[in-house]
Amino acid sequence: MKTYSLFSLKKIGFIITSVVLVLGCQNEFSDLQEAKYSANPDVFIDTFSPGLNFAAFGGTVVTGFQVDSNVFYNKTAASMRFDVPNVNDPEGAYVGGSFFTSVGRDLSGYDALTFWAKSSQSATIDVIGFGNDFGANKYQASISGLILSTVWKKYIIPIPDPSKLKIEKGMLFLSEGPENGKGYTFWIDEVKFEKLGTVSNSQGSILTGADKVETSFIGVTRTIDGLISTFNLPNGINQSVNVTPAYFVFTSSNPAVATVDELGVVTTIGTGTAVITAKLGNNTAKGSLTINSAGTYVHAPTPIQDASKVISIYTEKYPNVALDYYNGYWAPYQTTKSADFSVNGDNVLNYTNFNFVGIQFSSPTVDASVMSHLHVDLYMPNAIPAGASFKVQLVDFGADGVAGGSDDKSSVVTFVSPTLVTKSWIGLNIPLSNYTGLTSKIHIGQIIFEGTNITNFYADNIYFYNDGSIIPSVPVTAAPTPTVPAANVLSVFSDGYTNVAGTDLNPSWGQTTVASQVLIAGNNTLKYSGLNYQGIVLGSAQNVSTKTYLHLDYYTSNSSSLKVYLISPGPVEKSSILTVPSSGAPSVGGWKSIDIPLTAFAPVNLGNIIQLKFDGNGTIYLDNIYFRN
Repeated sequence: MKTYSLFSLKKIGFIITSVVLVLGCQNEFSDLQEAKYSANPDVFIDTFSPGLNFAAFGGTVVTGFQVDSNVFYNKTAASMRFDVPNVNDPEGAYVGGSFFTSVGRDLSGYDALTFWAKSSQSATIDVIGFGNDFGANKYQASISGLILSTVWKKYIIPIPDPSKLKIEKGMLFLSEGPENGKGYTFWIDEVKFEKLGTVSNSQGSILTGADKVETSFIGVTRTIDGLISTFNLPNGINQSVNVTPAYFVFTSSNPAVATVDELGVVTTIGTGTAVITAKLGNNTAKGSLTINSAGTYVHAPTPIQDASKVISIYTEKYPNVALDYYNGYWAPYQTTKSADFSVNGDNVLNYTNFNFVGIQFSSPTVDASVMSHLHVDLYMPNAIPAGASFKVQLVDFGADGVAGGSDDKSSVVTFVSPTLVTKSWIGLNIPLSNYTGLTSKIHIGQIIFEGTNITNFYADNIYFYNDGSIIPSVPVTAAPTPTVPAANVLSVFSDGYTNVAGTDLNPSWGQTTVASQVLIAGNNTLKYSGLNYQGIVLGSAQNVSTKTYLHLDYYTSNSSSLKVYLISPGPVEKSSILTVPSSGAPSVGGWKSIDIPLTAFAPVNLGNIIQLKFDGNGTIYLDNIYFRN
């Protein structure tokens, strides 16, 4: 299996030069002495043609290209040698770059770029072509997946429309990564533009030749992709060439509904229907895009969840986790393509030709163990036929946090009519408890959508959230900072005030509770593990008869019983019951702040308080224990 570099095929045309390695054999002044736009067809014939430069793409092994005088085609003097690195090579992820001239050449008299090539093993070059000039790359053309063998063979890259190349600077570019994780070497020789006269039947295609129909809205833009020109080569093989939009002339049947510019960017501006087509040269290209504009776009509802209780995958409101992709395009079975769009800053995922699609976030995975729901907003722009269903699958990568292997867990929730409706946002709030097969939620790495009889949908606001029914076993935030003026407070335990001096927070009363102090978000917090009962002995007796309330903040995910006591000499004690999760019921989430009227502790002598006590069960966190007016 081939390992691809970070700078993938889609981005190859826009990679910035990292370093210019080699200059042509003649200086730029010599090149400028030729006709203004030289028709010189040579790129590399034993050496660089006049004025030719080479620059490596960013992220490549910059020394991966060199002129080789030992291996060459047909007894010539030298060839171009490319050494592909192994996976994880510290010098670079792949080999590649562009051969370009500072002054453009007139290549309109030729119909193909040709060259001879061989490799040290059977291999496939990721992409190779011409037109990459480290500028606009306006007339770029390339072949993906060029198959090499261990013997010299001639290759042809047809020019989609030679009349466009009157001032072309990009003579050759390529990019290749390791094969099956291993590097190898390949050679290219006798690189030149030719007038073959045997390259025929050029057929342009947009959208890979498909006739697509899409629902759109005013303000939506999308770019025509799948731009191909297909030729019949002298050996009888049909060769597809990836081309840039500038080779085509795009047309809209109804510019009042949708316009299309020279770069193939379609903008919906009105209500109705428009058909986008194109020509390559004098021939009509295969494929079309029918825009059915429904008018003004209706945005998905703005999320209202507390940001501190959200893990966002795709929203504008919350920061999103690091994503591997929103559409991994898992060939060969996936047909789903992406036609994402943006309306007034609102980015929307648009999945077309839908059967299934995966969203992956693996570095890192998501710990949703304290989340209660998965939220997804869906919009079905087309009619929903009988028998339609929409599945939302979650995949946990297991204890190792890596996709694949026997420890991965997954589960699916399915939606049908009447939940699924057309032309209206559908807000799915899926309890994670519905994913019965998802026995772990600590390393969730994928959300997979799968449909039956649904060809197109939009998605927005994809996030996990906690509705308060799930509470982490350990608080992730400190207790609320007190705001009561210090003059009105007598503090037992709080970082916000001066506490009663000499107080014993862990007296030995024969309890089994394990008492300790821990830092929660930098704040000192009392922790009672395995609570049965636990006392606090004040450093001196306190008169709180002029105070009104006992305040405390507490946090527990697993207690079903909790009481707080005030104690005066005698001893006289009285408890107040605190609300905590009950056994088997959903937990109450987060820190709880409570103010208990001191009158509730009668008959305790408020003028002579010597101790406090807590009893119950579970693990309890306490902070900001004080009396106040």
